[in-house]
Amino acid sequence: MAEVAARAGVSSQTVSRVANNHDNVDENTRAKVLAAMQDLGYRPNSAARALVTGRFGALGVVSFDVGAHGNARTLAAIADAAREAGFSVNFMGVRVQTEAAVRQAFQHLTLQSVDGIVLIESQMLDTPSLHLPPTMPVVVADGDTGHEYPNVDFDQARGTRSLVRHLLDLGHRTVHHVAGPRDSFAARRRSEAWERTLVAADAPVRPTLYGDWTTESGYLAGRTLAQDPNVTAVFAANDQMALGILRAMHEAGRSIPDEVSVAGFDDVPEARFFEPPLTTVHQDFDVVGRHCVTLLLEQIERREHAPRRLAVEPTLVVRASTAPPPARP
Repeated sequence: MAEVAARAGVSSQTVSRVANNHDNVDENTRAKVLAAMQDLGYRPNSAARALVTGRFGALGVVSFDVGAHGNARTLAAIADAAREAGFSVNFMGVRVQTEAAVRQAFQHLTLQSVDGIVLIESQMLDTPSLHLPPTMPVVVADGDTGHEYPNVDFDQARGTRSLVRHLLDLGHRTVHHVAGPRDSFAARRRSEAWERTLVAADAPVRPTLYGDWTTESGYLAGRTLAQDPNVTAVFAANDQMALGILRAMHEAGRSIPDEVSVAGFDDVPEARFFEPPLTTVHQDFDVVGRHCVTLLLEQIERREHAPRRLAVEPTLVVRASTAPPPARP
């Protein structure tokens, strides 16, 4: 630190303030110090800094299937919000859906000296309970709201209800559903809300078909649905499966939306370029990620708070893939 101070022509205290990302440093001075750090290969000692500040300056994230659209977007938003708050992010992927695997991931991150951890749960574990290290600040995203930890998720029921009501209001007698995996919290909530909305509208509830979030699984379900002339509206639990359903309907000669309306969930960037553009439910994953970091920092800074659940409201986006059903003879 003394060498950096000498190279930049500032005091060691100024170097310390820059290293700890304090905002009471002139920007020109900060630039000189950062340049000196780079020239000299200086890296702050995280253990020593933790003794002074009480923080390591890093957050951990534990997640299943980071390739999934929602998980990837949430992770990116957490990283952005953490960086703005002066924290880095250490990621740990989990392949096995067990509490033991999650606890092991937490132990690995604890050894990496993180100040708090976000668990993007998304998939059901082998046990309804979740017991994590009591001294570690934790926030759960897209998980079981029955946990004692602060939770951030979308209001899946509200988004599903708005979509199903949209299709019923167009005149469809009922709405068929291609659900996501049975072990997914989001898929279960969307499926339950779909059924409740139909029951409340006194509409028939047809058997659910299940996919695995992939376009291929939507295509296979769509081939089955396309053979039933009574199918006029389909709600897919995500946009990728909706894309597969569109393909299957086209191959079967079922016109979209003149004969069959198809809707998805998530509003992936490509949804508006589907043929036809897809009606779906928009989820702002950036908001979820930022809420996760905010709740985690509240715990790290030991602010008074009670465990709580933040439900982010999704938005119905109506495009050209839905329309009134064909007139009955």
